[in-house]
Amino acid sequence: MPKENLLIVADSERNADMLYAVGTFVPDPFIWFTSQNREFVVVSDLEFDRVQREAKHCRTLSYTRYERRHERENNGDFPGLSDVLHAILRERRIKKVTVAESFPLGLAKALRRHKIKVRLRDGSFFPERAIKSTDEVKKISAALLMAEVGLSEGIHALRHARIGKARRLMLNQSPLTAERLRAIIDTAILQAGGNSTHTIVAGGRQSSDPHQHGHGELHADEPIVIDIYPRSQCTGYYGDVTRTVVRGRATEFTRAMYAAVTKAQAAAMTQLRNGIRGADVHNAAEESFLESGYKTSRRNGHMEGFFHGTGHGVGLDVHEAPRLNRRSHDMLRPGHVVTVEPGLYYPDVGGVRLEDVVLVTRKAPKNLTRFEKQLEI
Repeated sequence: MPKENLLIVADSERNADMLYAVGTFVPDPFIWFTSQNREFVVVSDLEFDRVQREAKHCRTLSYTRYERRHERENNGDFPGLSDVLHAILRERRIKKVTVAESFPLGLAKALRRHKIKVRLRDGSFFPERAIKSTDEVKKISAALLMAEVGLSEGIHALRHARIGKARRLMLNQSPLTAERLRAIIDTAILQAGGNSTHTIVAGGRQSSDPHQHGHGELHADEPIVIDIYPRSQCTGYYGDVTRTVVRGRATEFTRAMYAAVTKAQAAAMTQLRNGIRGADVHNAAEESFLESGYKTSRRNGHMEGFFHGTGHGVGLDVHEAPRLNRRSHDMLRPGHVVTVEPGLYYPDVGGVRLEDVVLVTRKAPKNLTRFEKQLEI
C-alpha cells in the first residue's frame, strides 16, 4: 500500500515539523509534500538554488513557475496560495492529503473547495521525531553546551558580585539585577552560536513561580533559579538546563529543599529505562519528595511543593514528546532525550529546581549535562 500524502505549508524557522522534513531554514512559508513515497518542496526563486543544494533528499520545484502558468491560463489573474497548491496537487494526481493540527484552517477550506480531501493527523505529525539519531543527540549536546556557556558566565558574575547594603548584590559598582544577569547569560550564548529567549533569572520569592522570568535587584543569601533553553542558530536544536544557586549562605530551609530536589532528581533518573511510562518517572520524583517530608498543596491561594511535570522531550522543540508527568502514557525508548527537572516552591521563601538533559539508552541512562551542581557560591 502506498503511504499517505503528507502536506506542510509553513516556514522552517518556527515550524519544527517543517525543519525536520527539509533540514534547512527558510524564513517564509513554503510547501513540502510527499507523493508516491517521494518528497517535494516548492519554494520561491529567491530560495530555489539554496534549498535545492541543502535539501538534497527532496525534489525542489519553483513556486514562481506555477504562478506564471496560472496567469497564462486565467487571463492574467494572479493566483493565491491555494490556487498554486491545487495546481501542484492536481499535476501529481493527488486528491487527498494529510496535514498536522497546525495546518492553516483557511487553506484547508480552500483546498476542499478545490475537491481536495484534507485529513487531520492526530497527535504528532512525525512520531519518529521523538527517537533521536546519533547525529541529533550530538546537535542537542552542542546546544546544551551553549546553555552551559551562558550559565557559566552567569555564575561567574554572581560569584564576583559584592554583597552591599541590605544584601544587595553589586557588580562593578552597580546593582546586579535579574535583567542584567540575563543579558550576561544571553550574550554569552549568542557568542557561542545560540539564540536564547525568555531566560529565567528569578531570585528570592520570585523563584517560587516556576516560569517567572525574574526582574529587579538580586540579593545575597536567597535562592536564584536560572533556567536556560537556547536554540542553536546552525541546527535549530535546543538545549535546556536549570541550576539554583545562592550567593552567600543559604538558609537551612533552602538547603533542605536543595537536598530533597537532588534526591528526587536521582530517583527519577533511575526510572529512565526502556519500556517505562513517563508517569512512572514522575511518580518516582513525587514519592521521593513525600519521603523527604514535602507535600504538595494549595495554601492561601498559592500552590506550594512540587506541582509541575518532572520533564519533557527536547529536540527541534524545547518541549516535545515524550512527556514525564502524572498523566503521561508515553513509553520510554532508546533514543529519547528528556529533561529531568523536579522542583520545590514556597511563596514565602522561594524555589529550587535542578534540570539535566538525559539520553535513554538500552542500558543505563546517559546524562548529557555536565555542569556542576553547587548551591552556595
